[in-house]
Order: sequence, then structure tokens, then C-alpha cells
Amino acid sequence: MRKIVFIYVLFVTMLAHAQEFNARVVVNAEQTGQPNLQVFKTLERSLTEFINNTQWTTIDYRTEERIDCSFFITVNNYSNDAFSASIQVQASRPVYGSSYTTPIFNVNDKQFSFNYLEFQPLNYDPNTFESNLISVISFYLYTILGVDADTFELNGGTAFFQQAKSIVNAAQTSNNIGWNLKDGNQTRFKLNDDVLSGTYDGYRKALYEYHREALDTMNEDVKKGKEAIITALASLEDLHRVRPNSYMMRIFFDAKADEVQQILSDGPSVNIAETITRLNKIAPTYSKNWREIKF
Repeated sequence: MRKIVFIYVLFVTMLAHAQEFNARVVVNAEQTGQPNLQVFKTLERSLTEFINNTQWTTIDYRTEERIDCSFFITVNNYSNDAFSASIQVQASRPVYGSSYTTPIFNVNDKQFSFNYLEFQPLNYDPNTFESNLISVISFYLYTILGVDADTFELNGGTAFFQQAKSIVNAAQTSNNIGWNLKDGNQTRFKLNDDVLSGTYDGYRKALYEYHREALDTMNEDVKKGKEAIITALASLEDLHRVRPNSYMMRIFFDAKADEVQQILSDGPSVNIAETITRLNKIAPTYSKNWREIKF
């Protein structure tokens, strides 16, 4: 009996150490006309367990260090085991010295088709393409790990982005869209290729400056933190000069536009006239946000 208890405790301990994520998965099947089919709930539950119970790294994440993330899957068509869908992936991290969590990643991927049989096991093998479902989810998990690490250390996420690249390379042998250069300018291939390219170092530099040197210091000096936000946005202007209207710029502001608006509107007064001009140049899609900044 004691041996059984020991094995159980060991399993629970290993499971706890394996968790890098606090993930929430939502499967919305309203558009299929069959939203109450049990397979959608099973998929939702299986993906949640797959993400939260798989050991994705060799790092021992404490409970408070686990990354909060969400996967919103909208199923457009479903027939037998074939799903045509889109997936919105979001992630956030806590800000040092506060109860505030800041969004770090927000991508809506419309190139998401996969096959899934109810109750089929979901397992990640870093050396093999198992299915498009597993590859897409795993790709975004390693990308989230990379972005999160970049917010704590300059270029700290490279190893995770390299792991995501391995997933891209393996998935290219399949016929699924989103993994190859020819599939468009806002794809998983493009995201990974850009973030590992030195051409887009301004994006990664901005992630570090914005989070570690700005947000994480605001508990000590709000004005200094706000000025550091302005410095981080200047790093993005350097990127804009090299690659105007890039996908990486969109990825940054899809996550941060509302927050930037709020930070620049609130708190101690600093000179942000030049910053607003900069924002309108590098992120014109969010011009409504920039117009609403009060200073």
C-alpha cells in the first residue's frame, strides 16, 4: 500500500513540474450547425489536458510562473473526422511588483484544418509530424514560451523559437497550409522565419525593453517606466524603417495597442507628441487608439 501511495505522489509531483502553462481551450462550433455534438467538448477537454499536462521544457516552473494562455478554436465546417477552423492564440505574463497581467501575444490563425477522432490520444513527439492539430498547438506553445522569455531577457527566447522551427520543418512534409513560404505573408512559417531573422531584432528588443525595463519598473517609478515604454516604441520605428508594414509589427500591436493607449493616457505627464506621430506611422491600423490617447 505504501508503495502505491509513493508512486502516486511521485506521479503527481512529476506532473506538477511538467506544467509550463495555465491554458484555457474553447471550441466554438456554432457555425457547423451541430454545436452540441459531444466530439467538440471532448476535443476541448483533450486539448486542455494535452497542453497543461505535457512537459514542454526541462525548466521547473513554479505554480506562479506558469504562463496564462488561451486557445479559441472556431470550427467552420465539420464532417466525419475533418475539421476546418480558425484559432486565436493569446498569452499574458504578470508584471513585477503588481497584480497586473500584461498581454504578450495575440494571433488569429485562419489556416487551421485538421483531422481528429473523438478520444484519440494526443501526444507530442519533437522528432515526428503526428498531426496538424498537434503541430499547430505545439508550434504556438513554443512560440509563446519564446515570446515570454524575450520579455525577461534580451533574445532569451531563441531556443524556444528554434524548437518551433523544428515543428515547422517537420510539418512542411504534410499537405497542410500555413507551414510553407508560398502560403502567404501572415502564416506560422512567416512568424517563425521572421522572429529568428536578425532583420526583425527590433521586435524582440522592443519586447524586452517594454516589459522588463518599463512595465516591471513602474512599481518603483511610474514616470520612468512610462518613459521606458516610449523608448521601446522607438525600437519598433527602427524596424519599420527596414521592413515597413511587417507581420511582426502587427503581432506586437495586436497584443499591445489597447495597453499602449491606456499607459500613455494615464499617470505622470511626459512628452508623447513625437511618440503619437511615431505610432501613427508604424501602426496606422490602430489609428483610432492613438487618436484616443489623452495627454
